[in-house]
Amino acid sequence: MLGIGLALAAAVCWGSGDFLGGLSTRRASLWAVVAGSQVVGLIAAAVAVLASGRPWPGLAALWPIFIGGMAGAVAIATFYKALAIGTMSIVAPITASSAIVPMLVGLARGERPSPLQVAGIMLAALGVMLAASERQTGEPDVVSTSGPGSASQRRRSIILALVAALGIGLMLVGYDASAEHDALWAMFGGRIASASFFAVFFLAVRPPLRAPRAVIPLIVGVGLLDTGANGFFAFATTHGLLSLAAIIGSLYPVVTVVLAYTLLHERIARHQQIGVVAALAGVALISGG
Repeated sequence: MLGIGLALAAAVCWGSGDFLGGLSTRRASLWAVVAGSQVVGLIAAAVAVLASGRPWPGLAALWPIFIGGMAGAVAIATFYKALAIGTMSIVAPITASSAIVPMLVGLARGERPSPLQVAGIMLAALGVMLAASERQTGEPDVVSTSGPGSASQRRRSIILALVAALGIGLMLVGYDASAEHDALWAMFGGRIASASFFAVFFLAVRPPLRAPRAVIPLIVGVGLLDTGANGFFAFATTHGLLSLAAIIGSLYPVVTVVLAYTLLHERIARHQQIGVVAALAGVALISGG
């Protein structure tokens, strides 16, 4: 039960952080949001490790999350951009397919999903396809008026969401491998990797870092929530199976969707609504299998 609770806490933090990340990127430059949240997250993780007094576990323990953290860095950038140019209620559930990666790793280790979990995987895949499909001719325009909504932007947001899903899945596998040695250092190692990746990128590309003062609290919230989610997930993998923790953690789109509907009044087409519900129902079936 502790592992399930920790994974659910990770889902809540990820979902809330993703909502703030997408909202921030609509008001500030993508790279300002990424840079600010990375700095905040790195500081928060460092403070947690120093306060715990845990010794360095060694490079052999942390190399998986160093690789996973770099994959997560790519995922963060693509996901926030997808949230900014697309509809949050569609983008977030698509990225929930990231759970497929650790599920496959679990299968390779000898884990076997139940028939109910297999049904959930199929339902989630169908839901993602429906949510990602364009509106049919004659359907009313239900794109959110709170952000950009052209057809080309929606297609681009879906592609970016799928790329983010792959990166997130690889990151989760890295957290699981390193958390076996020390969960807090796994959280810190992930932050070191992603922050280093972005530092090199910023030095090479020098992208614009535009962020109005009013958005700074949102960016701080993104960094704290994302780091907290990573920590909760790392601990969750030490109290249960990776595949189960990943699936429960992938419920984070529920939080993002609820916040988008409640605060941004987003609306999506009927078949896309069905797709969102099917994707989340599939995740629920997998969790209960």
